Amino acid sequence: MLKRFAVLLTGLLFCSHIFAAVGFRQLTLNGSGSRSIEVAVWYPTQQTDVGESIGENAAFEGSTVLRNAAPVPGAHPLLLLSHGHGGSWRNLAWLAEGMVSQGYIVAAPNHPGTTSQNADPKQARQLWLRPDDLKLAMRELIVDPAIAGEVDSTRIAAAGHSLGGWTVMELAGAKFDARKFNVDCAKHVGLSSCRVAAKLGINSDASRAPLAADRSEKRIRAVILLDSGLARGFTRESLAKIALPVLILAAGDDSPELPAELESGYLVSALPPRWVTFARIDGATHFSFMQLCKPQGEKLIEESAPGEGVVCQDGGTFSRKELHRRLAVNISGFLNAALHFQPQPGEKPLAPFRSGEETRG
Repeated sequence: MLKRFAVLLTGLLFCSHIFAAVGFRQLTLNGSGSRSIEVAVWYPTQQTDVGESIGENAAFEGSTVLRNAAPVPGAHPLLLLSHGHGGSWRNLAWLAEGMVSQGYIVAAPNHPGTTSQNADPKQARQLWLRPDDLKLAMRELIVDPAIAGEVDSTRIAAAGHSLGGWTVMELAGAKFDARKFNVDCAKHVGLSSCRVAAKLGINSDASRAPLAADRSEKRIRAVILLDSGLARGFTRESLAKIALPVLILAAGDDSPELPAELESGYLVSALPPRWVTFARIDGATHFSFMQLCKPQGEKLIEESAPGEGVVCQDGGTFSRKELHRRLAVNISGFLNAALHFQPQPGEKPLAPFRSGEETRG
């Protein structure tokens, strides 16, 4: 099965039917206790009204959508997205829109406590609720097709960047051992994931049991990790039991604070080889998987938060926009194969991203 995915990633040219526009809605859902979950939803629509810009600010580019447009009829695959620590649904909007063009419905919650919209310390220390945020969004879209159209409940996948990668691996069946993670951090004190351990409650005795609990979701049929973090806390025993397609994309231009060898590499070494497709993306930094920065974005961010302008930096000859385009093609190829989904044929095939790819198995 891995070889089938690898062929799709490295050699397949496929066509994509581009719908008239991208529909978009925002929801507020009630999670555990007083947890309020803001969810962005993208979906195919055939309406041709004048769109509106979303996700734009002084530093970052936005995109044009049709807010609250009517969904197209028929059942559609669902992709759940999970942002990184301190991020938001805006970070992976580029991927959402690329998958909508293939006929997918896409949903991305802002995880309370670990989003730029809500940094409440108490909620940040409830790390184990992140997978539940995705499940909540999934259930809401399944039971209410008026939101974004009918969800094909046999074709559901999840993708996450950084801490979002940890989140979707939990849905796949990985189990986290906080004690193991803390022991490892004693050896790697400079890693960014170790520096946020206290903020996430990982070093708290009260967090060990809920973090170790099974958060898997059987309706998830494939997962995608974009330069994942916190991977070293997953037990090898739980990773060895995962039996669904996993695409792991690591930054080719990684940093000593988030080395691909210790994060994505650990997962590749522990997951069953038949289910894994792995690629190190040349020219991608950890932040290349986020939204596009405006030309003055790095300078503006540095002025308000010194040192944070790095989120606008990439490491290769490709622009971030071109990198996103190529990644979206590869990701959709993987998902379409994993979910046995055939997009409607279009007019112009897109060339897949080959440079720097590796496969294992």
